Amino acid sequence: MKRLVQAALRAGTLALLIGTATEAWGDAQMPVSLFKVVTVKDEVLIGLNDQEIRALGGPEKAAAGVIASALADKKELTVWQYSVRHGANGELEVAPLHPIGILAHDSLRVVPYASPLTVLPHD
Repeated sequence: MKRLVQAALRAGTLALLIGTATEAWGDAQMPVSLFKVVTVKDEVLIGLNDQEIRALGGPEKAAAGVIASALADKKELTVWQYSVRHGANGELEVAPLHPIGILAHDSLRVVPYASPLTVLPHD
């Protein structure tokens, strides 16, 4: 009987730990990949998460190529514009500014952008 109670307690503890870990994993934000959209007039920093990149065409080619191809096919995309700001702790961070529309153009380039700063996820 004592072994049965101990086994039940272990199983309950394990189930609680797995449930907590699964919930925390599901609530975690997806990491954001940054890209610079370069035109003849200006540059815009945008961010897409893995789910958005997969929705545009999947991981079978480089993410910048996926975005460029989707833009060429659809003629327009709505994405999040990102900018650098001071966070609540005073440190610089890259954060979503607002959604913007990008229109296809012959001289438009999409370039991966790496930042040493913390990148915040968007909605």
